[in-house]
Order: sequence, then C-alpha cells, then structure tokens
Amino acid sequence: MALDQKTQSVLHRIGHSAQTRVDEQKKRLPLEQLQAEWAALPRKANPFTALFGADGLHVIAEVKLASPSRGDIAPELDPVAVAEDYLKHGARALSVLTEPFYFKGQLDYLRAIRKAFPQASLLQKDFVVDPYQIYEAALAGADAILIIVALLGAKESRFLHDMARSLGLSVLVEVHDREELEIAKDFGAELIGINNRNLKDLSISLDTTHQLLPYCPKDAYLICESGLKTHEDLLAMRKAGCHGFLVGTSLMQTGTPGPALQRILYGEG
Repeated sequence: MALDQKTQSVLHRIGHSAQTRVDEQKKRLPLEQLQAEWAALPRKANPFTALFGADGLHVIAEVKLASPSRGDIAPELDPVAVAEDYLKHGARALSVLTEPFYFKGQLDYLRAIRKAFPQASLLQKDFVVDPYQIYEAALAGADAILIIVALLGAKESRFLHDMARSLGLSVLVEVHDREELEIAKDFGAELIGINNRNLKDLSISLDTTHQLLPYCPKDAYLICESGLKTHEDLLAMRKAGCHGFLVGTSLMQTGTPGPALQRILYGEG
C-alpha cells in the first residue's frame, strides 16, 4: 500500500512508519517464508467475536506502555505480568500493542503473552498496512487484528479484512465517523470499534459513539474505544447499545491495571 508521506496526520505518519518497518522485515524474512510457516503449523484462533454476545460488561483490556498523545504511560510494567493481572481481574480479552516506535510495543510481547496464557483471547493492536503483518500476527498467536479504516481507505480495508478472515482471525474494524462506518458496513464487518478520539486534534468525546450507534448494523458487535474511565461510563455505553469496551490508558496509568480494571467493571473502590 502506498501511503501519503506528505500528510501531517499522526495516524498516517504511524502508518508510513509501519510500512517502512515491514519493508525492512521482509528483507530479513520474506513473506513466502511466513506463509510456509503458517501452512506447516496453522493455529486455530480462539473465538473472539463471540465473546461479546452475552449480557454484561465485556472489556478488552489493553497492554499499552506509551502513546503519541500521552508519551510514556507505564514503561516500568512487564507486559506478561500486566496480562496476568488483567485476566485475574475480569478482562474478557486482551489487546496487546505491538507498534514499537510510537507505542513502545513489540511483537515479542504478543508471543510471550500467548505462551503464558494459551486460552486467552488476544487482539493484536498495531497499524496494519500490509498482508505481511497479518501472517506475523497469526504466527505470534493473535486471535484478532485491528483494521483502521481512516488509515487504509475502503479498498485496502476490505482486502486486509478478508485476508485476515481467510486465516481464521477475527477483525476489529475501527471507525471514527459516519463515512468510515459505511465502509465497514459495506464489506460486512462483524466487529466494529467506534473510536471516540478525534484524529484532527486528538480530543476525545463519548458523543462520537452516541452519534454513530443509530447507523450501526444490527448484526455486528460494537466496541466502544477511547475515553472510558469509570464504571458509569461502561454502564451508559452498554445501555446505549455497545457490546464491549476497549480500555487501556486509564488502566495502565494507575500502575496497578488489574485492580483498576476491577473498579471500572464493578464500580468498586
């Protein structure tokens, strides 16, 4: 995929960085080799989309050490220990940041968490711009990947979505506005993440979710992303029609993400 290097969008700068990273990795380990490894040792992904069908507050808790907007969030925490803490305190699934430059993530974090918790449901959180990354995610143990419509556009989002599904992975398709939502609906996204962050100024408002929910497909599972800080936030979004919640920064920045997750889930403390 050709990314616009001239754009000043943080998202597209990260996307360009991801493509550069992939191009370098291909020199060391060609796509054909990844495909051969997958063909030899295909792993059946744990069910992911079905996690959100039942009643309740279902949180995808995020292992997130840094971000472009916040800088370092919890660089001292061990990702595997964070994953264990989350799972002990009620996480329905885990999101693992693997983007190295802006979020200080690593694919090795995903591998290590998968090895430690074989039955956990894992979303790889990265900026997917190339089929190569989907094979990387699958081999590292992801059950689901993230596709960002604002980064990829309609054609590439559909292509990468369908490719991931062909490997047995679930896909969280992230949208920010009505136009992106219509794109996700058009190619039949089953898991739609509504990101409440404004990509122009990086502000966050839960009103974004409220505005988009009436236009969401009835047969899709809807995940509210960004800006969720309290038990009341989750209750309000669940009542509005969301099936799950992606929560990271507000948990990680406490330094004790597991107990923080318990508080947001149950209103304790």
